[in-house]
Amino acid sequence: MELDQVSLRYGGEATGLLALDRVDLTIGKGEFIAVVGPSGCGKSTLLKAVTGLWPVTGGRVRVAGSEVKGPLKIVGMAFQNSTLLPWRNALENVLLPLEIVEPYCSRFRSHRKEYEEMAHDLLNTVGLNGFAGKDIWEISGGMQQRVQLCRSLIHEPSLLMLDEPFGALDAFTREELWDVLQELCIVRKPTVVLVTHDLREAAYLADRVLVMSARPGRFVMERTVAAERPRSLELTYDHDFVDMVRELREHISNARATAPVTEGANR
Repeated sequence: MELDQVSLRYGGEATGLLALDRVDLTIGKGEFIAVVGPSGCGKSTLLKAVTGLWPVTGGRVRVAGSEVKGPLKIVGMAFQNSTLLPWRNALENVLLPLEIVEPYCSRFRSHRKEYEEMAHDLLNTVGLNGFAGKDIWEISGGMQQRVQLCRSLIHEPSLLMLDEPFGALDAFTREELWDVLQELCIVRKPTVVLVTHDLREAAYLADRVLVMSARPGRFVMERTVAAERPRSLELTYDHDFVDMVRELREHISNARATAPVTEGANR
């Protein structure tokens, strides 16, 4: 994935809100990148630009060698708030991408048994063996996030975009899911972009952590995480790890201090 001088403005060209400003970024195949920064700096906008959900107003985005000019089909996505369909059970939610993404959707009926086996395997991998038939309201928030991860991976995307996927969970469940995601990524090897406010999460999961400035967003710092995989939570108590998190926090604090004041910012 490559971003070359990418800018994105919401609204009119002259008076609209500039969210990203001349962003450059290159991500190798199978690399795990975490993006952190102050609220409103353009982290989620970055995901929209990469996936083609919102057209850029300047520069170019290339994924797998091709310029992005519309929504990508090779992407799996998961969000902070559950986007699971409440009228479907866990298994049916996981299967959803296979019903709408080619080449799966055109042969969904004839291959349904095979696809259901794929979904069951994923659910088992994330510790949800026996929960496939449960309605969404019957399972906990942590379980719902596991289902979301399975749904984002069922169509074997080469690019996985995660927007605060564990932000609404308690600390213990969040850390548990770090290891679930780590295992999935080791096995399936997608290219991953994680947007998060949790600096420990970023440093624990990613190969590289990038810090964005206050809006309009641009990258102001990059740190490589040298720890080998698989990683254990003991890493988060390591002196070098703690120092990295402290350094990330300092850069974000500096970015917050220079953030533009907007109407309603103190409400």
